[in-house]
Amino acid sequence: MHTNTQPMSCDRRYDLDWLRVIAFGLLILYHIGMFYVHWDWHVKSQYAGLGAEPLMQIINPWRLALLFFISGIAVRFASDKAESHLKFAGLRLKHLGLPILMGITVIVAPQAYLELRQTNEIASGFPTFWPEYLNFSQTFSIITPTWNHLWYIVYLLVYILTVTPLFPILRSFSNGVVSKIISWISKNPISLLLLMPLPFFLFELTLSPYFPVTHALIDDWAHHAHRFTIFLMGYFVAKHTDFWAQIAKSWPYALAIAICICTLRLYLMTGYLETYQSLFEMPLRPITMFLLTIYAWSSIVALLGISQRWLNRSSRVLSYLTNAVFFYYIIHQTIIIIAGYTLTSYGFGPLIEFSLVLILTLGGCGLGYETLRRLPMGASFFGIKS
Repeated sequence: MHTNTQPMSCDRRYDLDWLRVIAFGLLILYHIGMFYVHWDWHVKSQYAGLGAEPLMQIINPWRLALLFFISGIAVRFASDKAESHLKFAGLRLKHLGLPILMGITVIVAPQAYLELRQTNEIASGFPTFWPEYLNFSQTFSIITPTWNHLWYIVYLLVYILTVTPLFPILRSFSNGVVSKIISWISKNPISLLLLMPLPFFLFELTLSPYFPVTHALIDDWAHHAHRFTIFLMGYFVAKHTDFWAQIAKSWPYALAIAICICTLRLYLMTGYLETYQSLFEMPLRPITMFLLTIYAWSSIVALLGISQRWLNRSSRVLSYLTNAVFFYYIIHQTIIIIAGYTLTSYGFGPLIEFSLVLILTLGGCGLGYETLRRLPMGASFFGIKS
C-alpha cells in the first residue's frame, strides 16, 4: 500500500494559521454568547434566555476539537525543527506556563470576583477579595484560585510535556503502522468521514456517561480521552499527504453532511425541544451520539478543506493576527465578564448590550495587545511572541 508522510509543498501552512485565528475568534463569540444563555456560566445578562442556544449548539461539538487538532499539527512541525527535546519542552513551558501563571493569579481573579458579586456571596471590594482569592483557603462557593477558560492552555501544556519524551516513538509510528492506517482510511471519502471519528463515538458510549466534564485536569478522564486523541490525530496527520489529498477531495461531502445534521438539529431544537432532548436518552442515545460525532468531524474536515483551498496564503493581516490571537484568547473572557456585569444593569436592551460587550471585548483585547507587545516582560507573561 502506498504511504506518503512527506510534508506538503509549502514550509508554512497558512491555511492552518487562518483556521487557528478563526477558531479562536469563534471561541470569543461563543463566550460572549455564554453571557446570554441559560447554561451555567460565571455571570449572566438580565436578557439571558433560550434564543441564542441553538446558534451556540452549531459550533459547540467541534470548536475545541478543532483547536486541539491544529495544536497537534503545530507540535509536529515545531518538534521536527527543534534542536533538542529539552529545548522544545522548555520553550513551550515558557510560552504556555507563564500565561497560565499570570492567568490564575491576575487575569481570572476579576472573573471569580464578579461571579461572587452577582450571586451576592460577597460585598467587599476587589482589593479585599484578591488576597482571599490567592490564599487557597477555599472560603467561597467556587474554587479559588482557578484557571476558568484557560483550562485549554493547561491541558495543551500537559499534553505537550507528556509527548515530548515520546517523540522518537511517535515519529516511528508516524512513518510506520500509523501512517499505513491513515493511508488506508484516506483512500476514499466514506472511510475518512466515517472511520476517523469512531474513537470519539466509543468515548461517548464508554467514558462520557461516567466522567462528566470538569476542566479540573485530574478527574476529567472522558474529556482527556477526547482532547488528547484529537491532539495526537493532528500530530500524526500533520505531514501525511494522503490525508491532506483526501481532505481536498472530501470536504464538499463533509460540508453537505454537516449542513444536513445541523439543519435537523436546529429544526428539532427550535420547534420540538422535548423531542430533541429525548434523543439523548436510551435507547436512542447511541444513535444520537454517533450522528453528533459524525457532525463534529465532518465540520472539521469541511473547514480544513475550505481553508486549504482558499486560505493557504500569507498576508499582513494574518501575520498580525497569528501573534495577536493567543493574547486575545487569554484576556477576552475577563473583559467580557467585566463589560457584561457592568452594562447589564443599565437596561440598554439585548441588541445594544450585546453590541457594546462585543465592541468593548475586541477593543480591550486590541488595546491590551498593542500595549503589552511593546513590553518584553509583559509580552512573555501574556503569550506574545517577540
